[in-house]
Amino acid sequence: MKTQNVMIKGTKSGLSLQLNDRCSYDEILSELEEKISELKSSEENQLVSVRILTGNRYLTTEQEEELKELIRQQKNLIVEVIESDVITKEDATRMVESQEVTSVAAIVRSGQVLEVPGDLLLVGDVNPGGTVRAGGNIFIMGALKGVAHAGYSGWNDAVIVASFMTPSQLRISDCISRAPDHYDQEEHHQMECAYIDKNHQIMIDRLQVLKHLRPNITRFKGGHYYG
Repeated sequence: MKTQNVMIKGTKSGLSLQLNDRCSYDEILSELEEKISELKSSEENQLVSVRILTGNRYLTTEQEEELKELIRQQKNLIVEVIESDVITKEDATRMVESQEVTSVAAIVRSGQVLEVPGDLLLVGDVNPGGTVRAGGNIFIMGALKGVAHAGYSGWNDAVIVASFMTPSQLRISDCISRAPDHYDQEEHHQMECAYIDKNHQIMIDRLQVLKHLRPNITRFKGGHYYG
């Protein structure tokens, strides 16, 4: 029995094309061209969305465009997305960087911006007019008086922790919380954390609540914990 290198399935949202990731690209192209030409839509004027699933096959940009152009020959078909289980070296590097903790001992002064792709551990203050940005969490062992933006790539579970939380602005993902008109210094003598609650609002609370809100926040591996 001949192996099918292109499996076409109808879905609620359109068509799904599963490509065999063990044959040559030319074989894929030849069979896809044949099957696409055989497709007949009952409503030729109605656009049909197509998802291409490549599995463990890596496609170059040129190959992706070639597949899209082939499918466009049927005027009622449009490629919505090409999904692959393969990631590029650049994507893998970004994933590793996003999981790293960058430690910095410095004072972020007015006009300065400190940005890291993963978590930020800052030993120092963020002065008014200074900004810290992180793709992950932000931990400040000092006073936060400027702007802090955690999870800037869209991570809603990111948190901001500071020894003294008196920011001019807090941002987590796409949520923004501006500073109140005044702070009661007596209420800000302990470490606090900021997070997005169920209502998609930024809340500030005692650091002790963090282990319940984000139980998976730690990346501690190996060793022993006593206490």
